[in-house]
Amino acid sequence: MAIELLAPAGGPEPFRAALAAGADAIYCGVGNDFNARRSAHNFTYDDFEAACRAAHLAGTRVYVTINVVVQQGEMGRALALVRSAALRGADAFIVQDWGLFAEIRRTWPELELHVSTQANVHDARGTAWARAQGAHRVTLSRELSLKEIRRIAEEGVELEVFGHGALCFCYSGACLMSSMAGGRSANRGLCAQPCRLPYDLVDESGRAIEAEGRTRPLCPKDACTAQDVGALMDAGVGSLKVEGRMKAPDYVWSVVGAYREQIDDVLAAQGSGPVPAGLSELGATPVEPAVARRLKRAFNRDFTDAYLRGTSGDEMMSYERSNNRGQLVGEVISSEGAQVQRRDGRGNLHRDPRQGRRSARCTVRVRVSEPVGAGDLLELRPVDNPDAFLTATVPEDTPAGGTVECRVARPMPVGCPARLIRSRAAHDGSDAALAREVPRRRPVRVRVVARVGRPFCVELACVGGPELSGGGLPHAAAEGFVVEPARTKAVTREDLVAHVGRMGGSAFEPVSFDVELDEGCGMGFSAVHKVRAAACKALERAILAPYAERATSLAPQPSELSAAGARTAAGARAAGARVAASGSASAPAAAADPSCVEVCVIAASPEVAIAALEAGASRVYAWADDLSADGSGVPAASWPEGVTPILDEVCREPDHARLDAWVRPGAPVAVGNVSELALAAERGAAPEVRGCIPVHNMSCLAALERAGAAAVWLSPELTLEEISSLAPAATVPVGLVVSGRPRVMTSEHCVLQTAGACIHDCARCRLRPRRLSLRDRDGKLLPVRTDLHGRSRIYDAFPLDLTPQVGELARAGVSRMAVDATLLDGSEAAFAVTRLVRALAAVSAGRKPAPRDRHATSGHLFTGIG
Repeated sequence: MAIELLAPAGGPEPFRAALAAGADAIYCGVGNDFNARRSAHNFTYDDFEAACRAAHLAGTRVYVTINVVVQQGEMGRALALVRSAALRGADAFIVQDWGLFAEIRRTWPELELHVSTQANVHDARGTAWARAQGAHRVTLSRELSLKEIRRIAEEGVELEVFGHGALCFCYSGACLMSSMAGGRSANRGLCAQPCRLPYDLVDESGRAIEAEGRTRPLCPKDACTAQDVGALMDAGVGSLKVEGRMKAPDYVWSVVGAYREQIDDVLAAQGSGPVPAGLSELGATPVEPAVARRLKRAFNRDFTDAYLRGTSGDEMMSYERSNNRGQLVGEVISSEGAQVQRRDGRGNLHRDPRQGRRSARCTVRVRVSEPVGAGDLLELRPVDNPDAFLTATVPEDTPAGGTVECRVARPMPVGCPARLIRSRAAHDGSDAALAREVPRRRPVRVRVVARVGRPFCVELACVGGPELSGGGLPHAAAEGFVVEPARTKAVTREDLVAHVGRMGGSAFEPVSFDVELDEGCGMGFSAVHKVRAAACKALERAILAPYAERATSLAPQPSELSAAGARTAAGARAAGARVAASGSASAPAAAADPSCVEVCVIAASPEVAIAALEAGASRVYAWADDLSADGSGVPAASWPEGVTPILDEVCREPDHARLDAWVRPGAPVAVGNVSELALAAERGAAPEVRGCIPVHNMSCLAALERAGAAAVWLSPELTLEEISSLAPAATVPVGLVVSGRPRVMTSEHCVLQTAGACIHDCARCRLRPRRLSLRDRDGKLLPVRTDLHGRSRIYDAFPLDLTPQVGELARAGVSRMAVDATLLDGSEAAFAVTRLVRALAAVSAGRKPAPRDRHATSGHLFTGIG
C-alpha cells in the first residue's frame, strides 16, 4: 500500500520547497488566527490561491490547519476562513475543535475534514467515533505503538501519523503548561515550549535529585521513522506527516526529499517481488547512508522512534540540550594558535584571558568520519564544558577520513566532538528549488496523432497523483491544423517527440510517447508547438476544474445568528430526548441561586473523600486507578458510596482493560476523551465531559450534548465572560474546578526517570509515592506524580482559587463547583471544601466571600488566553 508524504509549510517559500522535494500533500495555515503555528509566516489568501494552483498542477494536495479551539465570538470568522480557503483550492481541513467540526460538516458536507492530533484520539473506538461525526481522516497521537496503529487501521478510517520532527512531551491537546505559566496556550497555537527549558527534579526538602547532565527532563528527541516506513505502510497508515511549519525552506526541502527517496525505495522494493518476511516489524526498511545523512544534517535533537516500538524511557529523551545537534562528523585532533594579547592604557601588552573571538588566531584540525562540504558549519562543543562551544566553517570539500583545518576563536581540546549543524548543500539545493519557474512538473503520457487529411492532435494524460472526483486521472487533448502530405522533407516520429516534448514553462513533463504517424506527412513545427501548448492549457483546466466549480456550488456561509440558533435548538432537543429516555441526567441548577450549586471534590483516597463529605461536599469524584486496585469497576469498600469515577484523558488500546469496567449503564462517569464518551453513550451511562475536551463555543457544547454528554466541565482556559456566554446555553449541568492545582501536562514518559534510577517496575518504585516537584529557573515548584502505568502528570506551580467569584459563576450558570484535592491530604481537602461552602453561603446571604488565598491565582478567569 502506498503512503502519502505530507509536508509542512509555514509560508510560500517552504511550500515551494516541499513541492520541489516531492510532497504528495502539504499542510499550511491561512492567516494567523486559527492554526497551531500562529507564529509562522503562514499565508495570505492571494498567496494561498497561487500555492494551491501550483500544487494541484503538480499533483499535490493542500490541507489547511484550523487546529485550535475556537472561541464563541470567533466562529463566524473561522467559518469564513474555511469557505474562503475552499474557494481558493484547499483540499481538506485539519480541525481540533468539535464545534467547528460540526459547523463545517453541517454547512458544507462536501468538504473533506481531518481530525487533528490536538483532538487527542488514540484508539480504534475514538477513531470510529470520529468517523461517525464525518471525519475522512484521523491524525493519531504521536505516542502510539505500531501494534496499536495496526489495530486502529482495521476501522477503515484513513490514518495520518507523525513520522518526523519535534515531539511534544505532553499528549497533544492536553497541555496547559504554557497557558497557565504565561497565557500562551498550546490550544490556541501560541505554545511557548516550556518543555524545552531546564528544570531540577527536587524532593520534599528542595534538594535536586536528577542525574548529572539531565537538566531538561521534559525535552524529547525528535521523531524519525525513516527505517519504519515499510512497517507503517504494512500497518495501514495512509499518510506520513513531517512536522515543521516553523522550519526554514532548507529544512523542508532536505527532510521531505529524504523521505520521498525512502518511500520510493520501499515502493520499488515491494514492486520488484514478494514483500519481505517481517516487513511488519520495525527496522525492516534499510536507510541509505545519503538519506540518513540528509536527515541528520537538518535541525534535530537527535532521533527516536521509541513510541512506535512501544517504549518511552530514557532512550527517547534529549536531557542534555534542546537545540540542534546536527550530525556527529568527527573530532578535534589538534589546536594551534598564538596567545591573544591586548594593550592596556599605557601601551603595555597583556594576555587576554577572554581569548576574544575577533582577535583570535587559532587553527583547529578535525578528522572527519563523514564527508563534509565547503561552507558547512561545524559545532565544536567540549564534552566536559559544553557551554564553551564555538562554531567553524568548513573551507573545502573533504571526504570521510580526511582532515579539515578551520580558523576559530580559541583552541579546543583534543577529542572534542565536531557536529555538522548547517549543511551548505541543503541551502544550495533549497535555493535552486525556489529559483525554479515551476517547482515540480507533473509526469504525463503523450499521444500524438498525425494522419493525412485529419487534424493534428496531442493528447496528455497524467501519471499518478490524485484522481478526479468522478474517478480516473486528469487528461486532455487539443487539435489544430489539418495534416497534409509533405512537400519537401517528411516529418519523422523523432521530430514529433522532440517538438511535442518541449513543454517549456508548462507544469508538465513527458515520460512516454505514443505516436501515430502516416508516412510522408509534412507540417510546420511552429504549428505543432501551438497544438502542444493548447493541450497543456487544456490539461491545466481539467486539473483545476473541480476547484473552479466551487465558486458556484459551495453554499454561502450562514449568518452567525441563525447558526447559533440551530446549535442551541438542536442541543436542547437532543438533551431533552435523552433525559426523557433515561432519566439519568439532572437539569442544571438555577443560574442565579448559589445555594443550589453542588459542591464537588476530586479525591485521591477514601480518607480525603470522607473528610470532604464531612466538610460539606455533596459529590465525590475519584480517579479510576485510585478507586480499586483490580480494575473491576467496583470501588474498594473503604470508599464512600456514590463516588463518580474519573477516566483518564488518555485511552489507548491497552487502557481499555482497566478503564472500560467503570462505564456502567445509568451511572455517572467523568470521561476525558471521545473514546470514553463513545463507550458511555453506547452503554447508556451518564458521561460527564471533563475539561480536557475543551469547550470554547456553543457549537462544541451542542455537539457534545448530541454525543451523549450528561454534564460538561469547563476548561480552566476560559474567562468569566466566556463562561457567562457558554453556560446558559447548556441543557445539562455545567461544572468548573474552582480550587486546587490544575494539571498542566500528561506524559507517557515518566518524569522520575530523570533521576537516573529507574527499576522499570512502577509498583516497587521508591520515588513514585514521594511528593516530588520540578523546579523551574525562577524557583517555582511544579508537583509531579507518576501512576502505576508509568504515566506522569505535572501540576501548576500555583493553586487555583476562584471562591471569591462563586456568586458570579453561579449567576453565569455554573451549577457544579469542584475542589481538586488530588494533591491534598484529608485536612487540607476539608479546609478547601469548607472554604467553598462558606463562600457559597456568603453569596446566598448577600455577603462578600473571603478574599482569594494569597498563595493562589485566579488562573484565566480575568485574563484570557490568546
